[in-house]
Amino acid sequence: MPTAEKRLYKVVFINQGQVYEVYARRVNQGNLLGFVEVEGLVFGTRSQIVVDPSEESLQREFAGVRRFYVPMHSVIRIDEVDKRGPSRISEVGKGTLMAFPMSILKPGRGSAES
Repeated sequence: MPTAEKRLYKVVFINQGQVYEVYARRVNQGNLLGFVEVEGLVFGTRSQIVVDPSEESLQREFAGVRRFYVPMHSVIRIDEVDKRGPSRISEVGKGTLMAFPMSILKPGRGSAES
């Protein structure tokens, strides 16, 4: 079993209509109700010859971020993995991932209170 510092998680979630796939050292339920806490992001080394623009975009977006919170309903899956793959951003509905269907009830419409 890997130690806490060696654990690696692949976190896949939806953000603003796009699917984010990132790797992190720690994932917790966190102290904010309804959010997943993601900490210790891991990206590829800059010495790689092949540069993935999607991963570079993620590195820029999360530059200086130590920890971030993702709403639980936006999380597609969290896997504990042995090694890091490419971090990437893709469009919802392209490939094998689809957005989980959600309905949002507005107050006064279809709620138990009306």
